[in-house]
Amino acid sequence: MFGATLAALEKGNGLGAFLRLGGHVLIALDGTEYFCSQKTVSCPNCCSRARANGRTEHFHAMVSAALVAPGHDRVLPLEPEFIAPQDGAEKQDCEARATHRWLAAHGPRYAHLKPIYLGDDLASRQATCEAVRAVGGHFLFTAKPSSHKTLYCWLDGADVPAMEKRIKQGARFVTHRYRWLEDVPLRDGKDAMTVNWLQIEIVDHAGKTTYRNSFVTDLAVTKDNVAELAACARARWKIENESFNTLKTKGYNLEQNFGHGQQHLSAVLATMNLLAFAMHTAADLVDEAWKAARVAVGSRQRFFEDLRAITTYLVFPTWGHLIETLRAGQPPPVVRDG
Repeated sequence: MFGATLAALEKGNGLGAFLRLGGHVLIALDGTEYFCSQKTVSCPNCCSRARANGRTEHFHAMVSAALVAPGHDRVLPLEPEFIAPQDGAEKQDCEARATHRWLAAHGPRYAHLKPIYLGDDLASRQATCEAVRAVGGHFLFTAKPSSHKTLYCWLDGADVPAMEKRIKQGARFVTHRYRWLEDVPLRDGKDAMTVNWLQIEIVDHAGKTTYRNSFVTDLAVTKDNVAELAACARARWKIENESFNTLKTKGYNLEQNFGHGQQHLSAVLATMNLLAFAMHTAADLVDEAWKAARVAVGSRQRFFEDLRAITTYLVFPTWGHLIETLRAGQPPPVVRDG
């Protein structure tokens, strides 16, 4: 169903708004929790951790994936991979292992989109970078100095290219400073992967640095594309802001315990929640009738409240009649038996 939603987006010419860097899509990967309890509510697929109060906390988490793009106010959720106890594993499951499973299971399906995978500092390990490359993707991962000491040793004393851009931000200008260096080792050792490094630093009108971050990628980095690469790398935060935040605080109630179940119910309900968000996003982007109804009703929350109310009391012969009623406020045609 996630694939069908993406296909609908492509068919409706909605995918073009997500394309960056000459025809690539950006797929952000990140972990999130969607259930947590220190009570007796748990199942065999729960993860657990000890708390300072002596109690054991049970929780569910997943690695979520989403199409994102800088300057685009929508994200499109893709299939999740759940962080849960694995058969035969001695250690508790973690985000890194779930990310590798996601890439192996779903990466080949999205290879035709020329994906660039975005991730935090935990993703910028050689094993994950190699897993991305193995499924036909590229990577653009955060890389902090504290966890990439060999890489940053190479930068010390190197002739690192740099450039600046003044960007108008509101009534003032800020300065974006870029540095980059190609062919640096990702880690220590003879088998270390070589990557390309880039950094962005944002300085406000008063000369104060307000943002600084660094990334590694397998894509070429040049003066012509470093600014766009940095913007794409920073778009990783959209999976937090436009995806997780929307799902948890804007009416989808992802963290609500809709039903825990004995084994897989919690994961099934979380998947359905993500799928609903994906379908709504695709409709927001490519379905003209849906968009007209959204504009007529107003906020997202009001739209779904109205949809829930009218389907309680009225029978609609088609989906189109339902959307038209939301848009125009006219009742549907009467459905008669026979």
